[in-house]
Amino acid sequence: MRSDNEWKAGHARGAKHRDRGEIEAEIEEQVPDLGQRIIYCCGGGSRSAPVAESLQNMGYTNVRSMTGGFRDWKAAGLPTSL
Repeated sequence: MRSDNEWKAGHARGAKHRDRGEIEAEIEEQVPDLGQRIIYCCGGGSRSAPVAESLQNMGYTNVRSMTGGFRDWKAAGLPTSL
């Protein structure tokens, strides 16, 4: 959910990078189980919230947006990767 530059600067350990423009177009192939847990994270939460809502409208039932985004994750000292 974050830009390439943001992603390269650091991300939550275990996260997968997805460009905003491809999420809805590719999600059904990447995640066919509508009940699989999906958590979207952007820098601060404002970009991931509409994506989570869009996927919920597509029938995904376990989708969340990470409040506070990667900034809060990093500030809390949670595991990150480069």
